[in-house]
Amino acid sequence: MNINDYGIVPNTENLSGIPARVTAVHKERYEIVCEHGITHARLKTKEYFVDTQDFPTAGDFVMIHYIDNGDSQIIATLPRRTLFSRREPGPIPRDQAVAANFDYVFIMQSLNQDFNPKRLERYLTLGWQSGATPVILLTKADLVEDYWDYLTQVERVAAGVNVHVVSAHTGYGLPRLNAYLQPGKTVVFLGSSGVGKSSLVNALAGEEIMSVSAIREDDSKGRHTTTHRQLIRLKSGVMIIDTPGMRELGMWDVSEGLSDAFTDVEQFVGKCRFSDCTHGCEPGCAIKAAIAAGELDIARWESYRKLKEEALSKEEMLRRKHEWSKGVAKFTKQRKKEIW
Repeated sequence: MNINDYGIVPNTENLSGIPARVTAVHKERYEIVCEHGITHARLKTKEYFVDTQDFPTAGDFVMIHYIDNGDSQIIATLPRRTLFSRREPGPIPRDQAVAANFDYVFIMQSLNQDFNPKRLERYLTLGWQSGATPVILLTKADLVEDYWDYLTQVERVAAGVNVHVVSAHTGYGLPRLNAYLQPGKTVVFLGSSGVGKSSLVNALAGEEIMSVSAIREDDSKGRHTTTHRQLIRLKSGVMIIDTPGMRELGMWDVSEGLSDAFTDVEQFVGKCRFSDCTHGCEPGCAIKAAIAAGELDIARWESYRKLKEEALSKEEMLRRKHEWSKGVAKFTKQRKKEIW
């Protein structure tokens, strides 16, 4: 098997082992493809739990020590071209890598009760931050007679982003996706459970390679058909990274993504009379003036402000993680004293 069929491998000169690409993540076990075919691997302890390399995710290129009669060892994660990550929920603020080394981010919302422009703003911010090109897919077009109102709402929050209305059931709009689905390209599918990611994979593949499940009719919510991140190579040569539906989409270090997702807001940021303007009662506030003049939608400003406040910088995340670890160590030490 030629590993280059799975994308352009980063430079591996002077590195030990052989290159591979991660095609699926199953907790501590990885499915990979290399020159020996499809096999499984685990992380080498020293490289990942002592030297603390970035844990691989679906789409990552890695170096492995190949083992013919068992799980191979992953010894290095190669540099990433693009990365979609989110802030993992929990007491320790951690960055969770969802997919890597892709060319396009297909952000999917269905034309039913799942449609949510606020959630779309959040996906777009993280999509732009990934370094790839976001594309919006409005799925299940067969469920509505008129989708123009949905398009109008999308255009308000996604200026400059290509939007396509599609139906995996009828095939409507699918030919327009051929411009992105070229051999050697990788596309990541993102969206809530039940939005139709697996159905679209099957429609593009021309065969049922992913299981699908029905959504609840009362609220249009779906079950997690895809339970792990996986990369699928279609016969056409394009690769699709399918991801589980994400109920929470936490943010951190999204300064570039916010700038790209909120260009209508960013044009007024930094133009206030005072550099420390809080956009409240201060005179000469460019944001307030733009809203008053009808040049800036107040809903967009509120979304921008909320996401910016929520997002953690990498430095702040590391600081909080360190403080949490110190607290755990202190508690553990105290408990040992009480026991003894």
